[in-house]
Amino acid sequence: MISDLDVAKQAAREGVRVIKSFREKGIKIKKKGFHDLVTDADVETEKAIIKVIKKHFPDDEILAEESSAEDAMSDSRVWIIDPIDGTTNFANGFPIYCVSVALWENKEPKVGIVIEVNREEEFTAIAGEGAWLNDEEIHVSSTAEYEHAFIGTGFPYNDLSVVDSYLKLFRKLMEDVQGIRRPGSAAYDLCCVASGRFDGFYEYSLHIWDVAAAALIIKEAGGTVTDWDGSDKWAFGERFVAGNSEVHFYLLHKIQEFIPAEQRKVVTESLDHKNSAS
Repeated sequence: MISDLDVAKQAAREGVRVIKSFREKGIKIKKKGFHDLVTDADVETEKAIIKVIKKHFPDDEILAEESSAEDAMSDSRVWIIDPIDGTTNFANGFPIYCVSVALWENKEPKVGIVIEVNREEEFTAIAGEGAWLNDEEIHVSSTAEYEHAFIGTGFPYNDLSVVDSYLKLFRKLMEDVQGIRRPGSAAYDLCCVASGRFDGFYEYSLHIWDVAAAALIIKEAGGTVTDWDGSDKWAFGERFVAGNSEVHFYLLHKIQEFIPAEQRKVVTESLDHKNSAS
C-alpha cells in the first residue's frame, strides 16, 4: 500500500508541474482583498493536488486555501493544502514560492512536504521519524547567541492592527541580531529554519495552510514551534514563532516585551469545528 508521504510527494510534485505550465503560458490575476492576490494557477494547482490525494484516499478530508469555506479541522484525516505559498511573489515573477501539502490526524501533523518551485528543493517530514531536504536529513541551527542570529519574518497583508507594535519589535531586532530577511513565503521561511539557514522566524496573520507542513518539518528537525504566548495553539492562532530552542526563547521574550497581550492572541474555536471544505 502506498504511504502517506508518497501520496503527499506525488500531489505536491503534480502541483509544481501545474505551476510551471502556467508560468510558461501566463497567468490571470484577481484580488481576494486589497493586498491579497489569487491567480488562476493557484486554483488549478489546488485542483490537481486534491485530485491526486482523492485518487488514493477518497474518504480523507481536505482543507485548502482556495476552496475551503473556513479554517477548521475535525479529528479525521485531513489534508491541508497551500497550492502556492507566496502568490504575490509568483504573480510578480519573484522566484520564491512553494507548494505545501500536509496530512493531519486527530488534529496533529503526521506528514508534511514543502517544495520550493524554482530551486526544486523538497522539504519533507514524518512525525517521529525526522526531516529531510531532498532526502538528506536536516536539523535546526546550533546558534545560541541572539547577536549571531539570522532571522526570517513576514509582513502581514490583511490585518494591520498590530503593525505599530510589530514595527517597534522589528526595530529592536534590527539592533540586536545579525540580520533579518523577508522572503515572502512563510512555508519556505519555516523550512529555512528547519534546515539551519535561519535561526528563527516570527510572523502574524498566518493561516493553517501556511504552516501545517512546515511546522512539522521544523519540529522533526529539532526546532520549537509556538504561538506568541508560548503555547501550542499556533495552528489556528495566526501568531507564530519558531527556531532552535535558544533563538525561539529570545524571540518569544522580545515578542512578549513589545507586543501587548491583547494583540498576541486570536480567539478561535476552529479546532473544535468540522471542516466543511469541498
